[in-house]
Amino acid sequence: MAKFGKKYQEAAKLIEANKQYEPQEAVELVKQTNPTKFDATVEVAVKLGVDPKHADQQVRGAVVLPHGTGKSKRVLVFAKGEKAKEAETAGADFVGAEDMVEKIQGGWADFDVAVATPDMMGMVGRLGKILGPRGLMPNPKVGTVTMDVTRAINEIKAGKIEYRTDKAGNIHAPIGKVSFDADKLLANFYTLIDTLIKVKPSAAKGQYMRAITLSTTMGPGIKINTLKASSAKREQGV
Repeated sequence: MAKFGKKYQEAAKLIEANKQYEPQEAVELVKQTNPTKFDATVEVAVKLGVDPKHADQQVRGAVVLPHGTGKSKRVLVFAKGEKAKEAETAGADFVGAEDMVEKIQGGWADFDVAVATPDMMGMVGRLGKILGPRGLMPNPKVGTVTMDVTRAINEIKAGKIEYRTDKAGNIHAPIGKVSFDADKLLANFYTLIDTLIKVKPSAAKGQYMRAITLSTTMGPGIKINTLKASSAKREQGV
């Protein structure tokens, strides 16, 4: 059985067992239950009623959080010629082609997101076994394979996050830092949940949002009432 530290246990006492909190309450509570001294990340875990084994029930995409994540992401762009110059102007941290492929094959991985123009994917594809398991492979579904590298870089720098169901149908995503104002965390939370609702697979049957939990990186989980998790429900006062 897992043993938790004293600070974690004290934080857990602030959370009522089996209670499902409204989003506003959960966001305010998560700021109080951070057991660490550093500015921890606030994370959302969502259990979806999908079976990822079926291609038509996989949930994957990206969304730009209105208040960002509180973390500056290092962006690598695979591009040549004018697109490489465009990427540099847009603020990419690293830009290259064959040289970057060779560098990564040599063990370098000092970046958080990779973007590529479509014509580069034949070359980047050689990195599939390296970047794939790390979730760093450029993908058109999340906007990281594109000719509009300026937009891709700007969105990533502004707080774009990717979401994807794991084998059990869960999605884990950051929505900010403990130091964020509660209103900013709440706005980011609603943006993520509303996006997941919009991309619900038509093949998914039964209850879609089955469980939502909010927590800090090393803090206890706070269960959220799934029926009140969307911004639409909030506006309706439901």
